[in-house]
Order: sequence, then structure tokens, then C-alpha cells
Amino acid sequence: MEKAPAHRIDLESYLSRVHYAGPRSAALAVLEELHLAHVRHIPFENLDILLGRPILLDLGALEAKLVHGGRGGYCFEQNTLFAAVLEELGFPVTRLAARVRSGTTRLLPRTHMLLKVDMEGDAVIADVGFGGDGLLGPISLRGEPMRQSGWTYRIAREADLYVLQWLRDGTWQDLYAFTLEPHYLIDFEMANHYVSTHPSSRFVQTLTVQRSTPEARYILRNRELSVDYGDGEKRPSVGPSAGSGDPRTTSVQVVQSDGELLDMLKNAFGLTFPPDTRFFARLADPVR
Repeated sequence: MEKAPAHRIDLESYLSRVHYAGPRSAALAVLEELHLAHVRHIPFENLDILLGRPILLDLGALEAKLVHGGRGGYCFEQNTLFAAVLEELGFPVTRLAARVRSGTTRLLPRTHMLLKVDMEGDAVIADVGFGGDGLLGPISLRGEPMRQSGWTYRIAREADLYVLQWLRDGTWQDLYAFTLEPHYLIDFEMANHYVSTHPSSRFVQTLTVQRSTPEARYILRNRELSVDYGDGEKRPSVGPSAGSGDPRTTSVQVVQSDGELLDMLKNAFGLTFPPDTRFFARLADPVR
């Protein structure tokens, strides 16, 4: 039986979605600009899980949702889409898997997807799917600290592992650990099934929407929106410290109703849902 042709990314629509109008060569500067454009315009979110919808990883479904549908997604969706874009532009891409370390001391399964891009005599990590704590641009595997607006990252070595870290409160904190072993769609389909359906998965238990810009990181978890301004001197624009002269770089706002939640999704993240939409998450209290 003849196999159906593989879906080819609609590059023009993708570039319009992320507001990118620059060069299209397989150059580091292009990767940097595309990476930033993606995280600025396609939010990290798990809302389909809380609406009882499956998370599909075939490229056609991802394009329909994230590009034409104006939605976001989580790591498997985001980085699968981004890898297809990079390969269409001529970048050599290897799909990798990581164990998340941020927010836990437990050993977790490999449930995060990231990308290795080989170019210009170097190997860099690209990752548009880690949400509000993640990279704004690619980072070299060589390990030098890299400043990305108000945040600083590095990749450290730990035996045979590579560990992405960020500098917070003067100390290096782990985000995730990975090897350079290539992973394939079947690997991510297994991990995606666990993450999107298992009762203990944080994505089943918690509503989250996140968006990164060079100026601020917006992170909504259940009914609590936090805005992280990095280590710069920008003042919070929402929450109790707004306009008070408080030098804190994070502010918090609590959503009071379902209608206010839908308004926040639209105004802060560009995500529009019908007014009767209700998400089946544990939304009674903010996650701490």
C-alpha cells in the first residue's frame, strides 16, 4: 500500500503567526530571532487537557491548533512544531528528552521535549516549550553562562548528563537534565499520553498558561497570575506592589471568577474561548 505523503509545514502561516519577517537561512541569528518570536506569540498552555480533549502530536493537528487556531500548547506540541519549521528552513535538528528538575527533588520520567540544533561549528539547545521559566533563545552546549534579557542561563555537566540551569537569587538552579540520545515520535507519544492523562500529572491537576517576553514572564496557575520581571529594575504593573516603590521583581494577581479567568486568558495571553467555557481543574485555590 502506498504511504500517504508526510504533512509539510505551512511556513508562511507560521511566520505570520509569530510575527517574523526576517531572513530564512539556516543561520544562528535566524534561529535566535525565530526562537524569541515563537515564545512571545505562542503561549505555553494545557487547556485542552482540562477541556477533556486529546493532545495530538501529528504535524497537521499541531498546525491547525497552534498556527491557524491561535492556540498554544505544551512542550511536545511546541517543540514538534518548531522542529518542523527549523527543518523546513534547513537546520539540522535532533529531538531530545529531559527529566524536569524544577520545583521537585524527586527523580521524574523523561517528560520534557527539547531540540538540539547543529550549526556553524557548534551545537545549541533550542526549547520553545518550557514555559515561563524557559529559554528566550538558543543556548550553547559548551556551558558558558548566557544572559537573555533579565534572566541568565547555562548548561552544566553532571557525569553523562547536561543540565539546563538558571540564575535565581544568586544561585544556579536546575531546570531539567538530559542526554544527547535522539528521541522519536513514538517516545514522545508515550510521554505525552502519561502527561495528559495520568491522575498524578501536574497538567491533569493544574490549569497553567505561560508566556515569555524580554520584559516579563506571565505565569497563570489555576486562579493565580504571577508576573516575573527578572532581575531588572522594572516595576510590577499588577498586584499589591504596583506603584508602591516596592523593588520586588514579581507581582501576583488572583482571579476571582470564571468570567475574569476568561478575560485574563484573552487579554494577557491572546486565547479566546466561548463565555460558557469551564475548565475542569482544581481551581478553588491557587497552587502554592
